[in-house]
Amino acid sequence: MKKLIPVEEGDYYLTPEGYRCFTEQYHLKRGYCCESGCRHCPFGYDKKTNAVKK
Repeated sequence: MKKLIPVEEGDYYLTPEGYRCFTEQYHLKRGYCCESGCRHCPFGYDKKTNAVKK
């Protein structure tokens, strides 16, 4: 089971459309890549190639 990470200030912002967009800070706290092509992915995942950039 995955660990529940509490959301704190600076972990996300709201887009103009009203969606939550998680920041690099949150992704680093989570500690792994979800392979969803997140806008601020610090792990370098590329959704088009389905690979992590090195």
